[in-house]
Amino acid sequence: MDNTRILLADDHAILRAGLKLLLDAQPDLEVIGEASNGARALSLAEELQPDLILLDLTMPGLSGLDILRQLKDAAPRSRILVLTMHDDESYLRQALALGAAGYVIKKAVDSELLNAIRAVMRGERYIHSAVMDKLLSVEVLPPLENGTNPWDTLSRREADVLRLVALGYTNSEIAERLAISAKTVETYRARGMEKLGLTTRAQLVRDALTRGILDDG
Repeated sequence: MDNTRILLADDHAILRAGLKLLLDAQPDLEVIGEASNGARALSLAEELQPDLILLDLTMPGLSGLDILRQLKDAAPRSRILVLTMHDDESYLRQALALGAAGYVIKKAVDSELLNAIRAVMRGERYIHSAVMDKLLSVEVLPPLENGTNPWDTLSRREADVLRLVALGYTNSEIAERLAISAKTVETYRARGMEKLGLTTRAQLVRDALTRGILDDG
């Protein structure tokens, strides 16, 4: 298999050097570029089209969140793993809403970062446990009306799709399991999320866990 080609975007030279040593030592990973500010990160992303961008949220010029807003056009196939000192769940929400596939705190041990990179490259979502704990502790569920469960308003197909999304399956994997197209999966997913009043996968996971949707394994 080809190596995962990685762009490092962080304004701390010592951190970038350490990351490069760690990543280049892995047989399946390769650092192909480094950027110390937001504008350079965006320029290199467009030029190199990396498989993965390891992105700091706080950099001179364009911030990581600004870059995330523009990467869909500049590097549409690149997957984004946020590596940041911010463990505030509000940053996580913004990053995921803007297309980040993962969120790791800089204090994470080397093995966790490597696990996060490989999970993201498998098409999975990876969220640092400390941030996820904060997210789940403050998440407010949509109110119940007359004691009803909002999941009961979903069609069977919408419920099937959202349950698999909550379990971590990608759209293509769901399409294969349910024998429908990926586009149809996205339609059911969007329609179901709207009915539940949810906007992010983190909210969906919290909702499904709390309402016992995932209890039957």
